[in-house]
Amino acid sequence: QVQLVESGGGLVQAGGSLRLSCAASRSIFNIPAMGWYRQAPGKQRELVASVSSGGSTGYADSVKGRFTISRDTAKNTVHLQMNSLKPEDTAVYYCNAQTIPNSYWGQGTQVTVSS
Repeated sequence: QVQLVESGGGLVQAGGSLRLSCAASRSIFNIPAMGWYRQAPGKQRELVASVSSGGSTGYADSVKGRFTISRDTAKNTVHLQMNSLKPEDTAVYYCNAQTIPNSYWGQGTQVTVSS
């Protein structure tokens, strides 16, 4: 089992930056994939960025070039650096750990981008 705790959300003006962190309760070294999802009011949860155990990353088209996901296996933490934020990035951001066969979620952290 894995417990995930997100931090780093908040209120920021458009064009600003935030760095989200996801702290895991155990080693993430062998977790096949970890990712950040977001859910805006009235919308479905969507994948924002992911990183595999091998270090491969993937991004939603809407955040490519602005967001960067990274893993720190020494600290069992995954980060999401968000730059050039837009009002449409406003959502609750969730950390996910995809093991075999289970998927684990954090409680979410609110990101609000004002125009």
